[in-house]
Formats: sequence, C-alpha cells, structure tokens
Amino acid sequence: MAIPNALNLSLEEVQRLFSFQEQYSDSFSNYLFLEPLLEVEQQELLQIRNDFDRYLTAAKVSEGQVKFLAVAPLLRLAGFYGYPIEIVLEENIADIEVEDEDIKIKGRFDILAISKAKHTKPQTYFWVLLIESKNSQIDISTGLPQLLMYAYKNLDNQKSVWGLTTNGRSYQLVYIEQGNPPIYYLLLELNLMERERSSQLLQVLKAICQL
Repeated sequence: MAIPNALNLSLEEVQRLFSFQEQYSDSFSNYLFLEPLLEVEQQELLQIRNDFDRYLTAAKVSEGQVKFLAVAPLLRLAGFYGYPIEIVLEENIADIEVEDEDIKIKGRFDILAISKAKHTKPQTYFWVLLIESKNSQIDISTGLPQLLMYAYKNLDNQKSVWGLTTNGRSYQLVYIEQGNPPIYYLLLELNLMERERSSQLLQVLKAICQL
C-alpha cells in the first residue's frame, strides 16, 4: 500500500482522489455576517500590518515568522484565543484511506481552531478554521491541496469546514462543503498589506470565530 505525504500531492491529485469540485464565490455575505470594525481594532490591525511589512521589506519571511507575526496576532484580534475556541498546532492527522484505491495518506496540519462547546460526535470537537501557512515567497495556492485533504478527513463529522491558506501577505479563504461530490468554494483573495482588504480579512475572521 502506497503511503504518500500530503505535502507531495498536487491539487489535481486531491481533486481526483477525493472527487472535490471547485467553485468560486465573490461574496462573503453568502456565508457570514460581517460587522464593522471598532477603531481600536483598526489600530491593532495597522500595527500587525506595519510589523509584518518591516520583515517583508527586509527579506523573505519564513513560514514560522508568518505564523508568529501575522497569523497569530490576527487570530487573537479576531477572538480565537477566547473560550470556547482552542488552537491546535502542527498535529499529525490519522491516515486517510482513499476508497477504491490502495492508498493511505499521511499529513500534519499547521493550525486548527476547534470549538470545545460544540461536539459533532462523541469526543469530536467542531472544526472552526483550518489554516495552512507558507513563507512569503510561495504562492498561497500551494497550500490548497493540503488544506482540502485535511478538511476532507473531518467532513464525516460536520457539514462544512472553513479553511485558510496564507503566505502572510495574501489570504485565501475556502469554504469546504460535505456532499456527493464534496465542493470547495474559493472566495475573494484578501491582502494584509491593503487597508480595505485587511479590514475585510479581520471582519471575516471575526465572523468565522463567532459561528
């Protein structure tokens, strides 16, 4: 039995193995209610943007720095550090077996936010947001195959999962939905370095956190 690593799978392979269908959506309001940001939130968001820009201007920002300088502060500001949300980091997923093919896939997700107040099955918490991060010079689309594969693992437990791929500067939100076939919706790409897009990014993260 072949046991490939999720890192090595292309988007085409993930679509074929798990029958994923790709769709596009140009409106977050189809899924979320976005509230206006407070002035203090705008100020903190500006600080995150300025801090990241200093590193971005100097050199490539590593994947670890992206998590520390951009993703973690954004999650805190959006409310992901408060109960009932819990952040899980870099854990192996159970092997994913592909039906009709003699394949098992191993992988390790970057960041997962779960809700300890919601149980989808006994001892199984609701996945709020799954995040794949890359360094600042890698296109965010490279994280999509991993994101979809990890999310697929949990679609047996809940009807949909929110995902996010980022390189610190660009942010691709993905709405992944259970079905036959399963569908993932690519939403408008957001950018931390642009004022309006970064504000929308924080609004979206806050809305996901409050689901």
